[in-house]
Amino acid sequence: MLRRTVVTAVVVLLLSAASAPAQTPEMPADYKVVLATLGKAGDFSDAVLKVNIPRTDLRVSIAGRSAPTPFGFGGWLALTKGEGGMDVMMGDLVLTEEEVNPVMSALLDNGLDVTALHNHFFWEQPRVFYMHVHGMGAAADLAKRAKPAIDLIDRDVARGTSTTPAPAAAAPPSIDGAALSKIIGAPGEQNGPVYKITIGRPDIALREHGAVINARMGLNTWAAFAGTSDDAMVAGDVAMLPAEMTGVMKALRANNLSVVAIHHHMTSVEPTVVFLHYYGTGPAAQLARGVRAALDQQKVK
Repeated sequence: MLRRTVVTAVVVLLLSAASAPAQTPEMPADYKVVLATLGKAGDFSDAVLKVNIPRTDLRVSIAGRSAPTPFGFGGWLALTKGEGGMDVMMGDLVLTEEEVNPVMSALLDNGLDVTALHNHFFWEQPRVFYMHVHGMGAAADLAKRAKPAIDLIDRDVARGTSTTPAPAAAAPPSIDGAALSKIIGAPGEQNGPVYKITIGRPDIALREHGAVINARMGLNTWAAFAGTSDDAMVAGDVAMLPAEMTGVMKALRANNLSVVAIHHHMTSVEPTVVFLHYYGTGPAAQLARGVRAALDQQKVK
């Protein structure tokens, strides 16, 4: 009887463990300090702290067509642990023309690197630029060094939000995200009126000072869709190895998607990764097939 009771108890414990939900990783204490210092929201997963810096003050139109904030106007900083107790920080800040050089000076004057400055779009109003940021050090110190630049952005966000009429309430999503995911072959997320699919490059073993540079650190391809199934727009970024560039460009152009920028985001990393931004309009499924054609030119399927 005792043996049967013990066996039953073991089985119950094993079944309970198997059915228990996966534990969310605890955010390191120094990353909580980063969020408090910057006064921002963020999340921690895949060993990366992602800090959100959206530009909710911007009312952007592309060739006269309204583009919601999640379509590509959300900045971010990301931190992950490297060697010797040091963190690696990377990020992408969304800026107006007038903000570019003051923010750049605030970063450089505080010991951070600017590794890229570029556009994501043609025909947008107001003009929007993207500044890639890099730093190494203790997490709390990196936050202190980034804060002067973030404060400049926050000042303009507060000013713009108070003087710009609030956007109309977003209509329910009118794009079939599941259908787009099926075409592209990867899951996505609905964020208001935008459906975004993000795809990592796990085939590229990219490290910096011992830190794994993964999709949450910026090594990813993405596609954001807005509009309706019949009349959509797509914007995105393709992370490429140099040998993949020509094939990706040919596939995008063959599917009537515009290439709007080609550049690096990261310096001093091996292998070299090149990033290409694209934009297009048309039926959502047709746009998704164009994105899939570009992905088919890469090693990741």
